[in-house]
Amino acid sequence: MRSVAAALAWIAALCGALVLGSPPAAAQAYPAKPVHLIVGFPPGGGTDILARLLAQRLGDAWGQSVVVENRPGASATIAANVVAHAAPDGYTLSMGQLTPNAIAPALYGNLAYDALKDFTPIVLVGTSPNVLVVSPALPVRSVSELVARAKAGGKPLTYASSGPGSLQHIAAELFRSMANVPLLHVPYKGSGQAVIDVMSGQVDLNFDSIPATAQHIKSGKLRAVAVTGAARAGGGLEDVPTIAESGFPGYDLTTWWGLFAPAGTPGAVVKRIHDDTVAILKLPEVRERFATVGVEPGGGTSDEFAAYVRQEVAKYDKLVKQLDIKVE
Repeated sequence: MRSVAAALAWIAALCGALVLGSPPAAAQAYPAKPVHLIVGFPPGGGTDILARLLAQRLGDAWGQSVVVENRPGASATIAANVVAHAAPDGYTLSMGQLTPNAIAPALYGNLAYDALKDFTPIVLVGTSPNVLVVSPALPVRSVSELVARAKAGGKPLTYASSGPGSLQHIAAELFRSMANVPLLHVPYKGSGQAVIDVMSGQVDLNFDSIPATAQHIKSGKLRAVAVTGAARAGGGLEDVPTIAESGFPGYDLTTWWGLFAPAGTPGAVVKRIHDDTVAILKLPEVRERFATVGVEPGGGTSDEFAAYVRQEVAKYDKLVKQLDIKVE
């Protein structure tokens, strides 16, 4: 009887150990089905380009499809809301970006999500200054010529953006304020159509991301005038000056992209996504591809990314108030 009782006790202990060990095993099995990567802009923009590059690599690493879903509208806040309220299991992720994850809280008093509480920041994917581009039909090749043209009177110059409250919008309004020139905002639902309309001359200029404009600059369909960061960009734009060095010191705005999961996603799943993404960002061919579109690959820890997001939320809260930007 004692031997039977001992055997039963041993079996019970073994079962307990297996139960306790099940979460790591489940995390190691992630992903066991397709993962959905939500993008808040239409196909063709910078966020979409980077999301599809990353999705393909993650899919290869995981042996599961990573499906990019474009959910454009309301400056990408619709897509952010989808992820914020998705099941926190790692199967719905956001290709987050500066606009919905840092700027929107300062602009919308009725956001259906909390940018700091409803997401788990996973990893910074990349950073890049935006680039001030003009239609080839506009006889402008420098910031000083653009300012002179804007101040000449007549019909105001128009600028496109991927939506009210986007970085393109804020970048143009900061420039308008610092240069004291009239500019008329023409908002779109994403970069794709906005870039097309600048190329055709229907809109005069844009402060768009380099991934969305690089190939058109190289082909001559857009003219790069300046970049918005503190330092010059790569991606073939090394000779393009910054706005700061073009007569407006202190001008410094940078786009960033990162992966987010819903708050409450298991730490082991977050770590798997983080570690595999960082490994992808270190691949020479991926770094080369990022370089061609003027993006500096990200990385770092999830905690570092979370701290960066908090810093950006505070920065744009101050800037939106300073510029008195309002959206409907």
